[in-house]
This record gives sequence, structure tokens and C-alpha cells, in this order.
Amino acid sequence: MSRRYHFISGLPRSGSTLLSAILRQNSRFHAGMSSPVASLFGGMLNGFSVDSENSTHVSSEQRRSLLRGLFDNYYIHHEGRDVIFDTSRAWTTRMGALMDLFPEAKVICCVRDVAWIMDSLERQYQKNPYENTKFFNDNIERNTVYSRIDTLGQRNRLVGFAWSALKEAFYGEHAASLLVVDYDLLSQAPERTLPLIYQFLGEEPFEHDFERVEYDASEFDRQLGVEGMHRVSGPVVHRSRQTLLPPDLFEKYSGMDFWKDIGGSRANVITASPKTG
Repeated sequence: MSRRYHFISGLPRSGSTLLSAILRQNSRFHAGMSSPVASLFGGMLNGFSVDSENSTHVSSEQRRSLLRGLFDNYYIHHEGRDVIFDTSRAWTTRMGALMDLFPEAKVICCVRDVAWIMDSLERQYQKNPYENTKFFNDNIERNTVYSRIDTLGQRNRLVGFAWSALKEAFYGEHAASLLVVDYDLLSQAPERTLPLIYQFLGEEPFEHDFERVEYDASEFDRQLGVEGMHRVSGPVVHRSRQTLLPPDLFEKYSGMDFWKDIGGSRANVITASPKTG
């Protein structure tokens, strides 16, 4: 069966699980939370790059075949699903390879105001007071809300890495294959947002049920130490709330939404008020 591959990436706590839960209602689609494919992809690339003794034994064409085969073999058991959405925040760092392997592929990047991402992650941490989550490596990183949030914001950590990777792709050579989707619009108006996503993908419209959206990765969340982090149940709703971050910390991470200034990028953006420069 000939399959089409697309990718879901972007920022954490920005609607990728919600989007996957909606898309998988379409019986032709497979979508879910972050898969191991991106990590396997990186491991294979390391195995035959120039710093490996295997590099002279694997030609460029063999590398392409091996990496393409990774996708086909990983998803071989998803019979009847001819459109695969693989999710990872790392895909925005692999745009050149993805566009070479899958020229027609699109990358949907879920985004959200970074201060609210930090608020959401801190909220998840505080909901699990008897667990040291895997967000942090030691007590120094997790000892206060300031150390926790600043750790997450570092360029090689959960939020900082994703933000940097997205910015690289947003202004990069393959930006035209990106669709940036703002979480607030997805959660407030899914009935308007999903048709735009389908149009970008070149797929036939599908009538989704936004009142019954279900997804749960409870085993993964337990191992991560954040119960319920990847759980979606019931209608799609947008819940307004007051931040639990100290005002100075919330302010520090506000205004990082570069995707609203589309003047210097060829990326496609679904957001409330994009700026044109």
C-alpha cells in the first residue's frame, strides 16, 4: 500500500495531542503522541555518518533507502491507514532530510504563547506532588518554580529546544512546507481550524466530532511522572484561567511568539493576528 507521510511538531503543551486525537477520527489517518521514529532516525544517521567506521560502507542512496524503510517498517501494521502523521518536536531540525525523503510531506507545528506553555508544565508538575518527574535531572533543577521554568527554557531542554528548532524551520529553506497552528484557535474554533489543515494537506474534507475526542497515553505518562499529561477526553473546549507563575516569571517568557511576524518567512500560519512585518 502506498502511504503518504506528514509530520506533527512544534512546541510542547500546544495542542499536538489534541490535534492527533481529532485527526485519528478519520479512518484513513493514523496519528498519536510522539513516536520513537525520530530517535531511531537520529540513531541510524549517527551510525553511518562520517564519525562512524560504517560511513564508507553506506552510500547516499543506501542511506535514503534505509531511512525511508524505517518509516515503512515502523508503520507496517497500520493497515487501512494510508495517511500517517508521525509526531516529534525534533522533526523541525530534520527538514532537509524529510523533504528529500517525502517531497509532498507537510509539517504541522502546534504553537502557543511560551509563558502559557510554562504555566501548563508547572501545573502538571504541581498536580503530581509525590513524584519527581523526568522533566528535571536533579533537585537543583526542580527545587523552585524559578529553577524549574528556567531549566525547561534552556536551548537543549523541553521548551527551549522545541522553540529553537521551530524557529530554525520557520525561517529555513523548507518553510513553505510548514503549517503553524495556534493552540488557542484550535481549542476555541476547531470547526474552522480543521478545514484549513485539510486544505493545506490536500485532503478531502472530513466531518469530525468535536464533542467526543478521546486519546490517552496513561502508561507513558506514568513513566514520565506526570499523570494525565497526554489525555484528551470529551468535547474540545478552551478553558481560561489565571496563571500560577509569579508575575515576573510569566513576563519573562511572554512575547516569544515569533510566528506572528510572518514577514520574513514562507511558512503558513493559522493564528489570530499574524503580523506581516
